[in-house]
Amino acid sequence: MTGIGYHERRVVLSTDPLATAAALAAASEEDHVLYENRDEVSWAEGEHATLSVRADGVTLTEPGNDQYFPADGAPLDAVARALGRLRPRGWRAYGWATFELSYALHGLDRLLPPTPLAHLVIPRREIRLSGGTALLRALDPGDLDSLERRLAAAGREPAREQVSAEVETYGRDSYRRAVADAVTEIGAGRLDKVILSRVVPVPFEIDLPATYLAGRRANAPARSFLLRLGGWQAAGFSPEIITRVSADGLVLTQPLAGTRAFDGDPDTDRKRREELYRDAKEVFEHAISVRLAGEELAGTCEPGTVRVDDFMSVKERGSVQHLASQVSGRLAPGRSGWDALAALFPAVTASGIPKAAACELIHRSEPEERGLYSGAVLTADADGTVDAALVLRSVFRRAGRTWLRAGAGIVEHSTPDRELEETCEKLRSVSRFLVPAPGAGERPSVEAEALSYSSTVM
Repeated sequence: MTGIGYHERRVVLSTDPLATAAALAAASEEDHVLYENRDEVSWAEGEHATLSVRADGVTLTEPGNDQYFPADGAPLDAVARALGRLRPRGWRAYGWATFELSYALHGLDRLLPPTPLAHLVIPRREIRLSGGTALLRALDPGDLDSLERRLAAAGREPAREQVSAEVETYGRDSYRRAVADAVTEIGAGRLDKVILSRVVPVPFEIDLPATYLAGRRANAPARSFLLRLGGWQAAGFSPEIITRVSADGLVLTQPLAGTRAFDGDPDTDRKRREELYRDAKEVFEHAISVRLAGEELAGTCEPGTVRVDDFMSVKERGSVQHLASQVSGRLAPGRSGWDALAALFPAVTASGIPKAAACELIHRSEPEERGLYSGAVLTADADGTVDAALVLRSVFRRAGRTWLRAGAGIVEHSTPDRELEETCEKLRSVSRFLVPAPGAGERPSVEAEALSYSSTVM
């Protein structure tokens, strides 16, 4: 379609891209997304168009261009068709997908929630920061001057006090029981692996942009994000991508499975790294995850192109270190990045093997929907590029609640105490860097909320 296009202006950037983008987010009065993708930090604001994704179809809302696209059993294919009808040229979509999208992708419709499974926006304006420059983009050319002024004013705020949430004890007994029950089901042959998670409430209001910046300084994520979009607020430091699909059809996925703490002491961290390679449970968990990722890519890629580029190296991700691999392939003719995402979602490292059985067990074992946790924050470009980060190591805010969440991979040789400790190790990547909102105090209702949650968890 011809349609409208983005007006652009490139200016010199003399400030830190992450701090600048976080400051832009802090000052924004509209929905927005910050997404760090390798060497580029993108910040987008305002909604020109939205795509609301449900199991039965996708609703595109755009001025003068509202349409509905039936899913016919393939909701992400409907997303691709909807994006193909957008009017702006050179668009980039920003958005999220919840873990519950997996139910629609794996024939578990009876488990579907009434809420949207994914939400994408085409922004009115955005800034892309990389290589010492800032690319300003806006559908209204009059917004470029305003963006440049806002960029110049986006200074770094002084560092503020950080506080920690209690991650050691909350819900630990119920989590141990859930792990023991899962090991029993795995031993009975019902599945090979499942990731079970636990929630830790944050009992005070936090400043999400400041928390994002403090946490990002202490983490080395594959991707990071900060968003207020579609009813969700979140800041996260994703340890892995679900998929990266380039414009020329190269598909990457980077499963991480196998975990040990990482606290910056060289000798201790080296010993833990050596433990990872010696631990039969961790190696098995990782190997079966890589195998499944390869099988999933084979279904959307040209025959003979799927390969393991890197097998079982170690990646340091904040307070933990993981066994990590990379699997790649080349999209088959007629396939898109959305086909690759559908094949790989949910990430094997946040769901289990087989995925349908793991998702069912997760639904039975965890007391509430996961929502963004273990879903995706993603961008998609008009040229066919798709980049989807796995939502882990994050802090969430929705409907007046703020919380952390982390899980561990359960296989037949798992032990409840070790898996509990693994969740603590992962939670510390975020829990140590929470920045209270100015004037925030502990909410009176949080203790009662926590007790209520604890009585129903697992």
